[in-house]
Amino acid sequence: MSAAPRPDTPPRLEPFRLRGANFNLLVLRLLDPRPEAVVPAIGDQFRRAPGFLRFAPVVLGLGDLDVPPNAVDFQGLIEGLRGLEIVPIGTTGGTAEMRNAAMAYGLPPIRATGGKETEEAAPPAAATPVEPAPPPPAAPPPAGLQRPTMVVEQPVRAGQRIWAEGRDLIVTATVNAGGEVIADGNIHVYGALRGRAIAGGSNNADARVFAQNFDPELISIAGYYAVREGLAGAPIGKAVQVRLTGERMRFDPIG
Repeated sequence: MSAAPRPDTPPRLEPFRLRGANFNLLVLRLLDPRPEAVVPAIGDQFRRAPGFLRFAPVVLGLGDLDVPPNAVDFQGLIEGLRGLEIVPIGTTGGTAEMRNAAMAYGLPPIRATGGKETEEAAPPAAATPVEPAPPPPAAPPPAGLQRPTMVVEQPVRAGQRIWAEGRDLIVTATVNAGGEVIADGNIHVYGALRGRAIAGGSNNADARVFAQNFDPELISIAGYYAVREGLAGAPIGKAVQVRLTGERMRFDPIG
C-alpha cells in the first residue's frame, strides 16, 4: 500500500532578510605594502601568541601608506594572510585609487560607524551616484539600563574563551595559559593572569586591565597589544593595572 502523498510545503514569503548590525573588527595598519615584509612579521607574532587572530576577520588599514596604488600587492597580502588563517575582508583609509585597486581583489572599503563619506572608494566615472535612503534612527536605550558586570568564579582553562559583551569582566580565579578573556569594558583578574586578556573591545581606549598576579601571554586594549616577550619592563608577577597613554601601554603597580 503506497503512502498518501504529503502536501507541498508552502514557500516562505521572505526567503531572507537584511538588517544593519555593528561588529568589532581589528584593523591591520599597513606600514609596508610588501607581503614579503608584512606576512613573516605577523607569522612571528603568531609564534609568540598562538591562537591570537586565528580565523579573525581583519580590515587592512591603508592610511599610513604613502606609495602609488600599484605598489600595494593586494593579491600577495590576501594569499599570505589567508595562509596564516587570517581573513582580510576590506580596507579603510588610503586614497580613492588605492581603495579601488583593493576592490579589484574583493576588498571593499569598510567605513567605521560615524565615518565620513569620503572614506569610501570613489565610484567609476560612468556610474551615476545613488543616494542611499538613511537608516531609521535607533531607539535609545531606557534611562539607567546597563548590562551588569560579568563575574566568572571558575578558573579559565587553556583553550577556553570568555567574552563579556558590552560590559566589564571580573574573574575571581586564575586565567591559565592558553585561556582568553575578552571584554568591551575593563577586565579584573583577582588571581593569576597567565593567558590572554583583551579589554576595550569596542575601541574603548579608556578601558583597563587589572591583575593580582600579572604574567600574561598577551595583553590588549582597544586593538593595541603586547605579547609576553614585549613586557620586559612590566612588573611581572605583581599586582598591575594596564592602561593606554596615547598609543603606548602603561603598566602601573597596584598598591
